[in-house]
Amino acid sequence: MLVLNALTPVFLIIAAGAWMQKSSFVSAGFLREANRVTYWLGLPALIFSQLVSALSQAAGAERLLAAMFLTTGLALGVGYVVAWLLRVPGPAMGTFVQGAFRGNLAFVGLPIVFALPNVPVLAGLPLHAAAVLAVAPTMVLYNVAGVIVLVLSQHAFGPRMLWPVFRQLATTPPLLATLAGIGFAAMGWTLPRAVAHTLEALGEMALPLGLLGVGGSLMTTQISAAWKAPVGSAVVKGLAGPLFGWTAARLCGLGAVETSLVMILAAAPTAVVSYTMAVELKGDEKMASATIAMSVVTSLLALIAVVGTMTL
Repeated sequence: MLVLNALTPVFLIIAAGAWMQKSSFVSAGFLREANRVTYWLGLPALIFSQLVSALSQAAGAERLLAAMFLTTGLALGVGYVVAWLLRVPGPAMGTFVQGAFRGNLAFVGLPIVFALPNVPVLAGLPLHAAAVLAVAPTMVLYNVAGVIVLVLSQHAFGPRMLWPVFRQLATTPPLLATLAGIGFAAMGWTLPRAVAHTLEALGEMALPLGLLGVGGSLMTTQISAAWKAPVGSAVVKGLAGPLFGWTAARLCGLGAVETSLVMILAAAPTAVVSYTMAVELKGDEKMASATIAMSVVTSLLALIAVVGTMTL
């Protein structure tokens, strides 16, 4: 029952987004624009408001964050090994590796966690708040690592990499919201009730709109004849990712629920923004698009297994 309650709403909304795009129920650009609103407004509002309210209760969250970072590092390293085994060409290597580690935490991972009971974890921190505390900094890591692996596949490591990395970070709303939320909470400030309610309302729209956008993007995905590399990247992301998450959580001494949280986030499919990054940084566009689509399948299988074994 927990599997149905947690996963069904998420994937039904993704399916609704796919139907809306496929049937032309909405214009071709509607879901893309909705995703832009979510990325620039809804998601930053959710992250900021959750950090402001939860950061004071974040004792022990550093172990959760360490597990997320270690999970990402394992996926990144294994991604390079699998890419080498599959003989992925050098210029496409960064696209393969980014697809293997960069999960859709905001638009798939968080909605699944938010569909679970908001039980206390760590030192009494609610599960939903703990998820935001884990997701926000990990998205920063994704942005840094994503730019680096894509640029490395085009250029040698050196000063030429600094500007693309800095530009990407300076224009990433979730990162700015994370820094603002941490700073606001560190100062001991509290939000006026009207502002807090406004941010909460904006944050509530982020998750369903984001899921609709994921569904719509699947309808524009192109899967080329060169399918082995996208499948390999998707398998590392969706199937091996939760195993990396379990390993990292065990090494960081997390409990059962926290371990499941890390595994759920690690099982999230490849982030849609990875396609945008591949286009902007001259990666392999077709591989990026196909990996996103294929990772939805591998992710679904992993999430059924992870959520199905949870005890809350």
